[in-house]
Amino acid sequence: MTTAKEATLHQRILSDIESRIVSGDWPPGHRIPFELALAEQYDCSRMTVNKVLTQLARAGLIERRKRSGSFVTQPQAQSAVLEIHDIKSEILSLNLPYSHKIVKRAKRKGRPDDARRLQFAGAVSVLDITCIHYAGRRPFCLEDRVINLDAVPEAAQVNFDELPPGPWLINQVPWSTAEHQIRAIAAEGEAAASLDIAKGTACLVIERRTWSGLGPITHVRLTYPGDRHTLVARFTPSS
Repeated sequence: MTTAKEATLHQRILSDIESRIVSGDWPPGHRIPFELALAEQYDCSRMTVNKVLTQLARAGLIERRKRSGSFVTQPQAQSAVLEIHDIKSEILSLNLPYSHKIVKRAKRKGRPDDARRLQFAGAVSVLDITCIHYAGRRPFCLEDRVINLDAVPEAAQVNFDELPPGPWLINQVPWSTAEHQIRAIAAEGEAAASLDIAKGTACLVIERRTWSGLGPITHVRLTYPGDRHTLVARFTPSS
């Protein structure tokens, strides 16, 4: 039978370890102190520590390896292939704090590559945005986006410091059509530096275009380190 004191101590150890993982103090791959060391630190039995580590393993926060110890796992977010997903929701689903930083925001005349990205034949003015999304202290996703200012002129007045471009656009402009393209790349240059990963690291890239009755709205390129994201698709047979 578990006493109130044991239950309180169990929760304290659990909270301490969870906060270290969520804050990034113990990053993925970090080895958790051994059971005996934790038992000595908290002046408790190894059984209490074992129950805490078992609970953390079930929650997917750590991986227990026989004879090697327990290690912080690499979290993976899941998003539906056919949905316009919210990056903040992906990160919060991992029990990690979310933040974002606007690295570049420039209003300019559209170039040929913008017309290609937006699939628009005419000349347009665009808002060119680069944004890094963070899970805890680590870069989680690099967002490169162009917004068609002819379709969404009010975007030119928004700095996106409070709300990132994606959810702002969804709230502002109802879209009627969306297209996803998914591919794998090896990170280079700006992407590798922004995501704080080595050049050549495998990454997953999701490119999305959206349209409304006003024409093309935006094209966004989302780059994730390959070990931090999973795409999920669910289908039902047609009748």
